[in-house]
Amino acid sequence: MSAQQAVAAVVVLAAGQGTRMRSATPKVLHELGGRSMLGHVLAAAAPLGAGETLVVVGSGREAVEEHLAAVAPGARAVVQAEQLGSGHAARVALDAVPDLEGAVLVVNGDAPLLRQRTLTELARAHVEAGSVFTVLTAEVEDPTGLGRIVRDAEGAPRAIVEERDATPEQRAVREVNAGVYVANAGTLRRVLAGLATDNAQGEQYLTDALAPLVEGGAPVAAVRAEDPADVLGCNDRRELAARRRTLNDRVLDDLMRSGVTVVDPATTWVDVTAAVAPDALLEPGVQLRGTTSVAAGAVVGPDSTLVDTTVEEGAAVVRSHVLGAVVGPRASVGPFSYLRPGTRLAADAKVGAFVETKNAEVGEGSKVPHLSYVGDATIGRGANIGAATVFVNYDGVAKHRTTIGDEVRIGSDTMLVAPVTVGDGAYTAAGSVITQDVPPGAMGVARAAQRNVAGWVRRRRPGSAAARAAAAAEGAAGQQGPADAETGAGADSRAGSAANSEQ
Repeated sequence: MSAQQAVAAVVVLAAGQGTRMRSATPKVLHELGGRSMLGHVLAAAAPLGAGETLVVVGSGREAVEEHLAAVAPGARAVVQAEQLGSGHAARVALDAVPDLEGAVLVVNGDAPLLRQRTLTELARAHVEAGSVFTVLTAEVEDPTGLGRIVRDAEGAPRAIVEERDATPEQRAVREVNAGVYVANAGTLRRVLAGLATDNAQGEQYLTDALAPLVEGGAPVAAVRAEDPADVLGCNDRRELAARRRTLNDRVLDDLMRSGVTVVDPATTWVDVTAAVAPDALLEPGVQLRGTTSVAAGAVVGPDSTLVDTTVEEGAAVVRSHVLGAVVGPRASVGPFSYLRPGTRLAADAKVGAFVETKNAEVGEGSKVPHLSYVGDATIGRGANIGAATVFVNYDGVAKHRTTIGDEVRIGSDTMLVAPVTVGDGAYTAAGSVITQDVPPGAMGVARAAQRNVAGWVRRRRPGSAAARAAAAAEGAAGQQGPADAETGAGADSRAGSAANSEQ
């Protein structure tokens, strides 16, 4: 029988208050590495293929149940109305499945570093040893405050002794209880029913289940975790930070072993739900969160945060914040850009410095080089959007869309008041406010004619540095003779030359 076939049910104990967290959020819902603590435990147990997954809830049950429905809809919440200890919680779970037979995995919901291979090995060892109760253990440097595993001369586990009850010799033991067990359902029901409450808290502890089984001669076993970090719980914010660091180190180590370059692991954070292909490069200060994926040859960072974003092969994102976007092959983003959900950059597209986009499609080879806002827009191939362009998409009630055709040139400081379309090959003059469609190949000019008020500075700012500079310039011009006057037609001819800015 395989480890996957060995486990009939998984019981996750998640009813505790977690008072040391000092938080309105239930302890098991605190997040690290892209998942809640409860989510990490459920993900580690999922490959075992148990027929039933029972999550014991109590404190903050509504929030835990809502989260459970989102991350593991196949799991079932079981309410522990009164928190009377881990043994009582396990009994409440088993009462919800009275006909259950086979082995049951019991695990705490605040063990976010547990790995699937550790649980698989525990289940396999339980089967191979013919055990009725198997406990996961770990050998740690500092066992202070943890229950010690007491073994006999042959190495068989005999008891789990809490530190307050341990002898000096037992306190010197560095093998500790991990709070993870595999037990046969029938055996577990019987031993839980007989647990005493003669302790300071008046509660039933799952750790007390081992001793009566040993006394009765039942076969029991203990399996030591390969990595002691697997069994670490999380009881306060300091421990949460430490677990987060350990988890991230594991993720980065796996990525680097697979062929990803991580320039500075100390400042790089990658969620367990993110994916990075070999030959990608992560610069210092990078955060990859959620379902973000980075393809081979892509460069992210430095100092970039990507959330639920796809970065395709050969693309680059520099010092930017990107949410729910797609950065196409060889496209570039940044520095200092903000790509919001719905942004899609096609191959070789560019979103440059200080640009914000939202629900925008930027076509192949098109550029939004700098200082612009592009919202609710479709931009065709080979277009250039000049500096300080604003896609005016909101009328105070509803959002409207702007369509820019292929090979369009939008002049600097253009306002595109949606809904509006600029046809293929068209231009807009710099400083225009475009409120009507521009036909293909046309020049859209929407700005007032320039008027120069002669002598204004001399009359209104007498004695100023500007007035002195103007007087000097006027004197020099007078010595050279009158300049040619420029007509309105000349001003119109300048519209095209001032249309664009792209460096």
